Amino acid sequence: MNTPMRGLLAAGAAVAVVLSSGAAANAATAAAAYPRYKAPKPFGTTFQTDPKHDFTKHIHSRHNGILRGWITYVHGGVAEYQPIKWRKGTQTEGYFVGQPEGDAMAYSSPVAKDVVFLSAYGCKTALSGMTVSRKTGLGAKRCSRTVLIKRYGSQRRPALITVYKGRIVKVQEIWTP
Repeated sequence: MNTPMRGLLAAGAAVAVVLSSGAAANAATAAAAYPRYKAPKPFGTTFQTDPKHDFTKHIHSRHNGILRGWITYVHGGVAEYQPIKWRKGTQTEGYFVGQPEGDAMAYSSPVAKDVVFLSAYGCKTALSGMTVSRKTGLGAKRCSRTVLIKRYGSQRRPALITVYKGRIVKVQEIWTP
């Protein structure tokens, strides 16, 4: 085999090694982004607690896991959120309610740059079409971080909020009629 051909083969092999190791690293990073947590019932009728959280200190992040809640305020990429529960209605199926007035059960976490936002109402800031899983009643359309921040900066929407290492890494809206 001539020398130029060996050089091309060696270069091709080196490129293949670099590409495969880069793809493997990217796949490993995506797979290890955060652990899978057991999700609460989307329409649970009790507030979820965080027994390790000290509410007497300033507002700070919830411990790792998934909270059924809503984002109450967003500023500078940091979201404040609180737990919610489903209250069965007499005239309708029901509705979500937050903590009673004066209850200090609230959290604050930065929204991750690579947050996964699964919308139940499309990717426009204003609620548009229904983009929900018929099996679960949860949002199925992936939208940008910008849409998440704009939408939740102006209105409260029920969602499953996943926190990992003090950051919000996933928000999956709960569809309500």
